[in-house]
Amino acid sequence: MGRIQLFEIEDQSWCPRSLRDAITDCIQYGLNLLNFYGPIFPHLREALLSSESKKILDLGSGAGGPWPMLNRMFRRNGPLVHICLSDKYPNNAACMRLAAISKGTISLHLDSINTVEVPRELGGFRTLFSCYHHFSRAQARGILQNAVDSGQGIGIFEITSRHPLSFFLVLGMPIVALLLGPFIKPFRFSRIFWTYVIPAAPIVGLVDGIVSCLRTYSCKELQALVGSLSPNGYRWIVGTEKTVFSAPITYLLGVPDKFRVA
Repeated sequence: MGRIQLFEIEDQSWCPRSLRDAITDCIQYGLNLLNFYGPIFPHLREALLSSESKKILDLGSGAGGPWPMLNRMFRRNGPLVHICLSDKYPNNAACMRLAAISKGTISLHLDSINTVEVPRELGGFRTLFSCYHHFSRAQARGILQNAVDSGQGIGIFEITSRHPLSFFLVLGMPIVALLLGPFIKPFRFSRIFWTYVIPAAPIVGLVDGIVSCLRTYSCKELQALVGSLSPNGYRWIVGTEKTVFSAPITYLLGVPDKFRVA
């Protein structure tokens, strides 16, 4: 089955910001609870070393995604990099909390960022975790072309897919929201409201999670996007990485050809 271009509720401008923040809080907590993205660390680390970048510009960060765990891994195993979180709808409270406890290694870009047209002054190796599927094929191509035109490396990582295990993983989203919602930091009364008074957070999280699986790009589809780019001096790697708790993580890495990714 090929990718299906559907829409997610939390992407819509009419979705209440407090509901969107409640959902991204739960996603961020779940990703770090079991370090779902830990297996891709060697690939990201090698790309950063090869590109000689000292900064990561994370796009579509939500509430911070997997960066609490990945940042600890970088601090233990290097290289030392600064991580700047950004989003079209930035979850400022959650990201500012991560920045405060990161010992200066994480910061937050407070203004909304158009991921397809990142301002040139925002340099750094670009990463997108669990959000590339939000974009249509034209937009997804534009994200890659914009990185190329800006001379920046880019890494895209997706834990969702059309693999049955991914759909099974999504079923855990309502459980995280219902059982652990009160303990997720920062504490929000709005999250309690959207979880227990009106249970929109677990329901929307489940629906959007299923939609995410249906529209995540496969390795073949990522290869086609790379092949459609204007001629460029980039080296591209598309692959999957095995995980313990879910289906393999799909990844795409691109660095200027003057560098090399092993």
